[in-house]
Amino acid sequence: MLVEAIIGTRSEWPGLETDWLELEWYETTRRIQRKKSNGGVELAIRLLKEGQRLKQDDVLVRDTQRLVAVHIRPCDAIVLRPQSLLEMGTVCYEIGNKHLPLFIQEDEVLMPYEDPMFRWLEASGYRPEKAERQLRNLLKSNVEPHAHGGGPSLFSRILNLGSN
Repeated sequence: MLVEAIIGTRSEWPGLETDWLELEWYETTRRIQRKKSNGGVELAIRLLKEGQRLKQDDVLVRDTQRLVAVHIRPCDAIVLRPQSLLEMGTVCYEIGNKHLPLFIQEDEVLMPYEDPMFRWLEASGYRPEKAERQLRNLLKSNVEPHAHGGGPSLFSRILNLGSN
């Protein structure tokens, strides 16, 4: 079955049986993929509009009795709970500067678990935890080319102003 659009969310059809299409967090941004739902429905997903991402509970197929909806599988994640806006900005900047995927859900900053990053965050004074989480809210970001040499960055100058 060809899927070219997300037709709604599961909450729009509360009485219908749900057949889950289970995805890993990184599969939610793939524009073209072939998958099979838990109920055996084969899907050819082709989302060609720019910026489309599959989210938890998105409905891809619906008939009179059931719908096929997205379920993002939980995975091991690094969990951070920043204690201030300064800490939030700093940790997000550091993670983003390494071009790693970042999720913000409720009061937590999340990223897929990587042992080197976990150890780096610990050594830098953050309080990372390893936990199983459903990574649902990938921050939209465009990575612009930038240099790491030369003088202090704008972010460093702002941090210095804030600490005085």
